[in-house]
Amino acid sequence: MKNLLDDSPSRLKSHNSHNIGSLTNHQRSLTKGHLIDSCIKSYEIFPSFSSLDPEFFPGRCIIDNFSNHFSFNLVNKKDKDPIKTCTQELDEMVLQNSLSSYSAIAITDASIKNNIATSISHIHSVNQLLIKSVHHASFVTTTEAELFAIRCGINQACSINNVSKIIIVTDSIHAAKKIFDCEVHPLQIHTAVILDELRKFFNSNESNVIEFWECPSKLKWRFHYDANKDSKFFSVTSLYPSKVSWDYCKKYDCDEMTKLWKMTFQASDGRGKYFLDLLDNNLNTIEPH
Repeated sequence: MKNLLDDSPSRLKSHNSHNIGSLTNHQRSLTKGHLIDSCIKSYEIFPSFSSLDPEFFPGRCIIDNFSNHFSFNLVNKKDKDPIKTCTQELDEMVLQNSLSSYSAIAITDASIKNNIATSISHIHSVNQLLIKSVHHASFVTTTEAELFAIRCGINQACSINNVSKIIIVTDSIHAAKKIFDCEVHPLQIHTAVILDELRKFFNSNESNVIEFWECPSKLKWRFHYDANKDSKFFSVTSLYPSKVSWDYCKKYDCDEMTKLWKMTFQASDGRGKYFLDLLDNNLNTIEPH
């Protein structure tokens, strides 16, 4: 992996055909699409191996066990005036839920400027803005920033007492749909956390539900417009390492894993040898099972 990311001239005489500098533009774009955070390779942050999260085990998927607990309200593009219709539906939704102490409305948005992503979530309940949160990250995709904003909104809404209905309003409904996508994709690190949170929320009461409402930015619907302005208001300078950044957290985890790895093998009899034991206690070759 490091050799693939390293686009410096090879020290070997033989040419590496898999070097990024040798790839076509199409191949380079495909590689970048799957190597998240490749821009920060200078920080030596490389993704660690992670086994399949239990949330994606066969028979445990939330879409199979709680399919009637979540729903999506999308813009009807076939409508004569979809903007007007969507605005009316959002206004009616707020009127029906804003006074209820059992409902929490999370307005989420994200923006990227100078490679710094700002994720915003506003939590409304009982006709009041209860929580406003802001998170920053560098060198992440817009979809990841939007999904992280949704993740924060769900987490905060679940923490409010007596809430049985969570409403997420976002201009990135495609990011919200990723939560229930059981296929392998780079955003599962976030969707696994969201699914775990939703599973606890659904299990706590069989009447608990979550709704996702699409709200295009061009609509300039007042609640989402406020969140959109906040996401663009903050001016952040990337200072690495920052202890509140995602990058720092990942680097810290990688460093701790490297330290543990070194300590384990420094005191091990197998230091400098193969990782697997090939001989048993009687020095006989271990047969595969």
